[in-house]
Amino acid sequence: MEPAPVDVIVVGAGQAGLSAAYHLQRRGFVAMGRATGADRTFVVVDANPEPGGAWQHRWASLRMATVNGIHELPGFAVPPADPGAASRDILPAYFAEYEERFALDVLRPVQVKAVRRADDEPSGRLLVETDRGTWAARFVINATGTWTRPFWPRYPGQDRFRGRQLHVGDYVSAEEFRGRRVVIVGAGVSAVQLLDEISHVADTLWVTRREPEWVEEDFDIPARVAAIAGVEDRVRRGLPPGSVISVTGMHWTPWARAADARGVLVRHPMFASIEEDGVRMADGSFEQADVILWATGFRPALDHLAPLRLRTPEGGFRVENGRSIDEPRLFLIGYGPSQSTVGANRAGREAVRAIVADPVALAA
Repeated sequence: MEPAPVDVIVVGAGQAGLSAAYHLQRRGFVAMGRATGADRTFVVVDANPEPGGAWQHRWASLRMATVNGIHELPGFAVPPADPGAASRDILPAYFAEYEERFALDVLRPVQVKAVRRADDEPSGRLLVETDRGTWAARFVINATGTWTRPFWPRYPGQDRFRGRQLHVGDYVSAEEFRGRRVVIVGAGVSAVQLLDEISHVADTLWVTRREPEWVEEDFDIPARVAAIAGVEDRVRRGLPPGSVISVTGMHWTPWARAADARGVLVRHPMFASIEEDGVRMADGSFEQADVILWATGFRPALDHLAPLRLRTPEGGFRVENGRSIDEPRLFLIGYGPSQSTVGANRAGREAVRAIVADPVALAA
């Protein structure tokens, strides 16, 4: 079957992908199934069976009152919701309404297997191969996020542990750890949030590789913008994006203050190895554990881009303003500086602006 021609394909329908689709529509692009012969077209594909991006996979106890960051999509605010409602109930429903309101016609579930060049022409098309056919696109906006790539560090003895190990991506609620001893690994926002939550029902031990650098100011919008600028520099040079925490230090979120007030925000150095019933600390002491919770973040889900050969020796992609420096037909949003929700909205808008400003490629 011949690849289906389309002007722009958006891969992923989370925050960044829907933002891009919204701005494509505002700029006159039409969802492929609704287009006439003269229209510029776009299609959005998503691997999830339902709308909601990563929100549909977040833990049940994450409430609207404790959602970290801005989560509104452009052009349509989140409807009023009970602060005590689970975010994974409210936000996927909001995403679904958003898709319907703007007639974005997201195709799902669609697994993207590979993105490759159709030929050697710099202004030629990119082939997006999926389990539901192949598209030939003038531009690809990749918005696959990170949720499907949890990062599990490796430590000696990890396979010997007789307790339970899980990543934050598998976390459901603190109740499953009631009465247990839980080692929480990680220095990010999720680690501290879950430390506060789990410590109400279990004995916790919080370990990080580095001593957290606490910043007294709240992690407000100016702080987020500053963090984005720091990560932008890394991806421009082709370095792995790193975490926002590595750029900004640890800000005093409400759950960090709550944990500190109860005396459980006590950081310990990272353990050296794992044994059957606990962890061996760097000083030789032993800490018993029933559970090890790895709140160690995620990596970008970009394996399908391998045929383009864009990964640098340092392990990153060279990106500036959301656009691949080495393959200008490709935009990486929800990557690096646009991984935050405020960054994702901006990146979707900027990607579309760059596409519209490239009439040569659109006419090719």
